[in-house]
Amino acid sequence: MATVKGFTLKEAIKDDHDEMYLYFDEYKKNKGNAEAQARWSRLFTWEIARHAVGEEIVVYPLMEKHLGSKGKKLADGDRSDHQYVKERLYELEGLTPGTEEHALKMQDIVDHLKPHNESEENEDLPLLEAAIGSDESKRAAQSFKNTKKFVPTRAHPGAPNQPPYETLAGFLQAPIDKLKDYFSTFPSAEEKQEAKQGLN
Repeated sequence: MATVKGFTLKEAIKDDHDEMYLYFDEYKKNKGNAEAQARWSRLFTWEIARHAVGEEIVVYPLMEKHLGSKGKKLADGDRSDHQYVKERLYELEGLTPGTEEHALKMQDIVDHLKPHNESEENEDLPLLEAAIGSDESKRAAQSFKNTKKFVPTRAHPGAPNQPPYETLAGFLQAPIDKLKDYFSTFPSAEEKQEAKQGLN
């Protein structure tokens, strides 16, 4: 069997985590510019919403399948973390960018995400990759990236967070989210590229 090329699952997940932090940093850099903060917080929400559902559909079932009771415990803990963040993202949508309330909600989300993300990168994913091997990890990474193209782009804390119900809810909600995104403003491609260059 041929070796699979591409990112491992841990690399794909970490890449998303780094983007979340980058978008939050850009949000903070634009303090005093409510319009720019609105664009970066929209992209921040968009990335986290897609990432969370992608993990719930692809990653957590793999943990449960290959890591037994330990995998179930880790996946349940991760789903609980996601629920907290989804609820805060939903609240964030009702707040006005440029206000202290909005900034505090963004900070609360990041403060909760950091230990969750670090736990995934340092515990969950190394355990999973050791169990499934490099090729399967790369296949899972591709599946994760593909899934993110079809899932909701906004937080839906009331939606189920386990397949198959989560998958169905996501497919029903995604077109509505994408319509809302059409009428929303995001950072330009140039702004995103400039921000990413600052990472290197």
